Amino acid sequence: MAATPAMAEIARIKQSSGAASVQRGAQQLKASPGLQLLAGDKLVTGKDGRMSLTFVDNTRFAVGPNSQVSVSDFQYDRTRQTGSFVTQVDRGSLAVVSGKVAKSNRDAMKVRTPNTLLGVRGTKFIVEVPD
Repeated sequence: MAATPAMAEIARIKQSSGAASVQRGAQQLKASPGLQLLAGDKLVTGKDGRMSLTFVDNTRFAVGPNSQVSVSDFQYDRTRQTGSFVTQVDRGSLAVVSGKVAKSNRDAMKVRTPNTLLGVRGTKFIVEVPD
């Protein structure tokens, strides 16, 4: 399978408001529209922060206030439209409309929280993790 290279773009921020940033290693980047995201990036919002993004497989995320969400693993073969996707929600809320990865294999998309591992099989879902 020709997977997405480790440092390749996996998503782009479409909108952001309030306190919203992307933590990439030691760097703190402003979450501005058009910013390319890489696997391992952490999405961080403050009490008034929000952001929405679209992944290369057309999965869409909406990150709510007071959230910490990271995509720890993302692999996608554009030719076959298959892959895998693991998201970590440490706190806050995440709404997802799944794209081609989740539709390609019933176990392809997973969301981890501090206490649970969710397998995504539907097309829309919301995860909320209290502080």
